[in-house]
Amino acid sequence: MPAPAPKPEILAAFEAAKGFMPVDEGLALYAAAVEAGRLGLPLLEVGTYCGRSTILLADAAREAGVTALTVDHHRGSEEQQPGWDYHDPETVDPEIGLMDTLPTFRRTLHRAGLEDHVVALVGRSPQIAAIWNSPVGLVFVDGGHTDEHANADYEGWAPHVAEGGLLVIHDVFPHPEDEFTGQAPYRVYLRALDSGAFTEVSATGSLRVLRRTGARGVV
Repeated sequence: MPAPAPKPEILAAFEAAKGFMPVDEGLALYAAAVEAGRLGLPLLEVGTYCGRSTILLADAAREAGVTALTVDHHRGSEEQQPGWDYHDPETVDPEIGLMDTLPTFRRTLHRAGLEDHVVALVGRSPQIAAIWNSPVGLVFVDGGHTDEHANADYEGWAPHVAEGGLLVIHDVFPHPEDEFTGQAPYRVYLRALDSGAFTEVSATGSLRVLRRTGARGVV
């Protein structure tokens, strides 16, 4: 059976949005979101940026009758700050001189017709995770690339993945020369496998999909 694929207009909106995820990884994320949506639980993303991947999660959530949740402080991660290759000057608020991707994110969702299917949680991931107490069908970790931030995202959100739910990790680069932003997501991926709570389902580019096969709450 072929993997679920987004409708052409959704894929076009994804490709038009600001962001860094290539199409093949986006399609793998969408397929994972469709599968996880069958659990009838929310789909959660850590690291919104301008909403490129949120489009795919939101459309899968819409099809499943659930909600997509996306967590970000919208001030940009380390590699998106001025002076780094992933910095986009258009995301800087001219009044305060800091990055603010929230307006762009909202325009992205509006253009895709998906505003009603997403709840944006604006704040620091650990702060929000500390007060979250509900299971989710999918957690997509795509936030900061330092060990501090990647581990905090994993520790904060992976415990909430329901039994049979999916943990998806982006920017997993096993070889140091593959990516200059660091290997923190790769180390988190290894940590998830070593925990015994998750089993790998698929790998597409730098995207890894893992299923919770151990007790919920274990990381």
